[in-house]
Amino acid sequence: MKYLYLIPFLLLFSCGGDDDFTPPPVSGNGSSNDWLIPPSQVFDGGPGKDGIPSVDAPEFNDSDDPEFLSPGALVVGIVDNGVAKAYPHIILDWHEIVNDNIGDNNFAITYCPLTGTAVGWDRQVGNRTTTFGVSGKLYNTNLMPFDRETDSYWSQLRLDCVNGALAGEKINTVPIVETTWDTWRLSYPNSLLMNTNTGFSRNYGQYPYGDYKTNHNNIIFPVDNLDNRLPAKERALTVITEDASKVYSIEAFDQLKVIEDQVGGENIVVIGSKSQNFMVAYKTGDLSGFQPVIGELPIIAQDVTGQKISLTGEIVTGPRQGQQLEIIETIIGYYFAMAAFYPELEIYEE
Repeated sequence: MKYLYLIPFLLLFSCGGDDDFTPPPVSGNGSSNDWLIPPSQVFDGGPGKDGIPSVDAPEFNDSDDPEFLSPGALVVGIVDNGVAKAYPHIILDWHEIVNDNIGDNNFAITYCPLTGTAVGWDRQVGNRTTTFGVSGKLYNTNLMPFDRETDSYWSQLRLDCVNGALAGEKINTVPIVETTWDTWRLSYPNSLLMNTNTGFSRNYGQYPYGDYKTNHNNIIFPVDNLDNRLPAKERALTVITEDASKVYSIEAFDQLKVIEDQVGGENIVVIGSKSQNFMVAYKTGDLSGFQPVIGELPIIAQDVTGQKISLTGEIVTGPRQGQQLEIIETIIGYYFAMAAFYPELEIYEE
């Protein structure tokens, strides 16, 4: 397992603050004409293809107090057909992709530690179900998964395939919620929790990238449009439509707060809490007058008629109980990364 020795070296080298370090561009999986992005802007992250191994057979515990995970640790949560699962950042930091399923719904949780972004997407590619791996390539310092069915390369934050047989195909995302383990287990006490039995030996109690999360000047690989309107590593939720994108900083939610807004012609509600460390957004449809609901997790808001809304957008009381607010595309991550991919990004201001 030469990779076990290679990774610490690469991490120390890349996070050491060497301003003269410029990673070499890669030629890609084919000629430059095959890429939907400039191949000169695709960089080798170091470990190589599958050098950071995806987890393809995740194991789970019941939501008892886990010894390896603190209450304030971030997790990526998903609820499907009444089944809740949580994937800890401390595992995703080392593996970046988890291929999983709930019943017949096959999905991948993709996470990029360098951009702080988690995206869930359908593993149904064309008429086949595939798994995704870590290619070792980066675009705008962001994860580029490859699918093992066609060996095509995908851009996590572009939400599409950028090279190979499936170039131009869009990612079909699945709804996820990113929050702390404490908030998630209070909301879904029967949730399953991915454990550290991954089949790989990693120090899951140690963050592998040094001061990267908090050092706004530590951006390892080149990015387009380095936007300084907000601090580079500020955690924010970006709402993405075909016509516009808008970012909401976690700092706007000093307490449980509801924002009714419009992005790209869509009426939306954004609900967040800095103390509970979550931000979610949904299309409002014909609902309006949302107010926060405190102390009733997973309920986080109610509309003007008193219909209550859960963390995952389910209407849990009233005449439309059991219905779901319509999903709008959202991604939580570091501000600099979202601005790199969405240069016309608006910033929410009160």
